[in-house]
Amino acid sequence: MRAEPRRTAGQFVEGLLSGVERKTCWSLAERAGHVDPQAMQRLLRSAVWDADAVRDDVRDWLIAQLGHPDAVLVADETGFLKKGVCSVGVQRQYTGTAGRIENSQVGVFLAYVSPTGRAMIDRRLYLPESSWCDKPERLAAAGVPDDVGFATKPALARQMIAAALDNGVPAGWVTGDEVYGADPRLRTDLEQRGIGYVLAVGCDRRVRVNDGRTLVRADEVAERIPTTQWQTHSCGPGAKGPRDYLWAWVITATRPDERRWLLIRRNRTNGELAFYLCWSPRPVPLHTLVTVAGSRWSIEELFQTGKGQVGLDHYQVRGWTGWHRFVTLAMLALAVLTILAATQQPDTDPDIIALTVAEIRRLLNAFVLTRPLPPAHTLHWSTWRRTSQARARRSHYQRRLHHHTGRKIK
Repeated sequence: MRAEPRRTAGQFVEGLLSGVERKTCWSLAERAGHVDPQAMQRLLRSAVWDADAVRDDVRDWLIAQLGHPDAVLVADETGFLKKGVCSVGVQRQYTGTAGRIENSQVGVFLAYVSPTGRAMIDRRLYLPESSWCDKPERLAAAGVPDDVGFATKPALARQMIAAALDNGVPAGWVTGDEVYGADPRLRTDLEQRGIGYVLAVGCDRRVRVNDGRTLVRADEVAERIPTTQWQTHSCGPGAKGPRDYLWAWVITATRPDERRWLLIRRNRTNGELAFYLCWSPRPVPLHTLVTVAGSRWSIEELFQTGKGQVGLDHYQVRGWTGWHRFVTLAMLALAVLTILAATQQPDTDPDIIALTVAEIRRLLNAFVLTRPLPPAHTLHWSTWRRTSQARARRSHYQRRLHHHTGRKIK
């Protein structure tokens, strides 16, 4: 990366870490002391730098601090609500962000969860098949590379997991929700690599029991488990205390050298069940599988932190390059907070919790990132914003009038 984009990228990341409410190119440029947002916009659109190479550097930096042989790789997607039809990959689709079908983009992410911390280490933008991948002109307009074709969300997860493992990321396990647990190629890939997995599946998943002689639905297996075989385990700390559930496991291996289980989780309050297919290259206790299953919540919390602390969803770019560059820089900003949290000295006072990512960002802004700007700069930006907004409004009115009357306004 050349000197100018490198300097702008540093200012961009500082802005993402700052107390600026909306992390757009306009607000980040104003904070950095620029006279207009062109340098920030150029960084995301046309400056010469490789977002994938930066992502790899972020991953390697995180692994150097958080790496552990028993770490868990977690795959999951999150939605980015959008208006209009031009943003790359956008369509009406279900997103957990809204809990319903909305006009949105979907990004698939890979998180690294170890005893010393957790962080996002990779990302892929999901392109719907019929509305995007089958429309070459739409792909070209959004700047999607020619070699990018349709890939399911589990396929994107397989790509990221393979890239992480091929680059020496230490991990012993992979977990994900039903979208990923339903993919047999993901399970096969992991078994061939000797990586254990705990992958959620639906209640109608059929598994083999009775030494492989009987094929039965997972929920039917749960009904046959005696009360005495359910064990209480915590799958990790939650916001309101330990996440305690009842757990049971059933061996489903059909050969002596296989270690396969159906893991079942029961909610202690309402009895709701969840099911996981598990495989391990070595014998493990039930609590290990429970801990891996509980690691999946880490990526949900990372999505919340990324959007709430560093503006992961604040981007206003529409194209392929801009999306990957903004998200990569947001991952870098989150990595800064994650590593500061992981390397802090433990507090000896039992009445004080460890510094959280949010508190570290607050302290960074109080002691390092605060940038007093002269009044003239603030007034300049007020004029610039209002002038740009007036220009956009005139353009909008002209398009509407032309649409209704066919006449152009000079």
